Amino acid sequence: MTPNRRLRALLFAATAALLIPALSMAQGWPAKPLRIVVPVPPGGSLDLLARTLSRELSPALGQPVVVENVPGAGGNIAFAQVANAAADGYTILHGWDPLAINTSLYASVPYRLSQFAPITLAITSPQVLVVNPRLPAGSLEELLALARRKPGSLSLASPGNGSPGHLAGTLLESLTGADFVHIPYKGGGPAMADLIAGHVDAAIVTLPAALPHARSGRVKAIGVSSRNRSAGAPEIPTLAESGVRQYELNSWQGFFVPAGTPEAVIARLNREMVHILRNRDVKAQLEAQGFDVVASAPEVLAQELQNGTPRWAQLVKRSGAKVD
Repeated sequence: MTPNRRLRALLFAATAALLIPALSMAQGWPAKPLRIVVPVPPGGSLDLLARTLSRELSPALGQPVVVENVPGAGGNIAFAQVANAAADGYTILHGWDPLAINTSLYASVPYRLSQFAPITLAITSPQVLVVNPRLPAGSLEELLALARRKPGSLSLASPGNGSPGHLAGTLLESLTGADFVHIPYKGGGPAMADLIAGHVDAAIVTLPAALPHARSGRVKAIGVSSRNRSAGAPEIPTLAESGVRQYELNSWQGFFVPAGTPEAVIARLNREMVHILRNRDVKAQLEAQGFDVVASAPEVLAQELQNGTPRWAQLVKRSGAKVD
């Protein structure tokens, strides 16, 4: 055997030795319970989606799928936990915008985006601009006119410093020249409670957080942040069609496993999750909450993370938000 053939044979043998354990593991997977790590406390839109998926995923995989809430540090505790977990397909991260936002919002984060392998971009959900009904502004045009007449006098609440709602407000100010006083809260629920009570003039929160209050008349929905109207609330115009043509900002939720997880395992998880999300009843339930179901291939979520991270970083810089 020539030296070149001997080298090729050795390389083939080495590659096969590496692949055989991974293939063997994938063929026997899953052999024990799985867990979906949710980076927020129980309740809210992330928890809802994770629990909806876990109920359907368990019989599909033949193993229990447990939802584990790991809140704290803006999601960083959960992100780090999954980033450093075994790449065996048994630990799944329910990720959302802060996975990307936190890399520029915090001085340092205990993970790298390269430590995650995407499964699917599950849903998108726009932010929505809502105002107190007593405010003399029933449209975006009227709200902006009011803000320009009295710069710095109108308060705009968000679920927190550096949250998607805060950054959506930053984008609105930069595109319109309006000047609001940002009031950060610890979540969309408290922000909505104070808006309804009249303690703040307006808020930007997720559509699921605002939709029940908008439909009951306790707040007025001015516009959603997405390019197109939401399937869950087609009656609410987009901010773009309300006058700010360049405005587009969408929040997303998706699922990841640690990088290095066998491709066959990722493919199985993707197949099962997409099937569940596209189920007519599940899709209708999620759309009623204000979500737009995507149920994508892994590459779509990877592209969302790649394209969205620099844009979030620009908005974080413009907003001046920092969390230590």
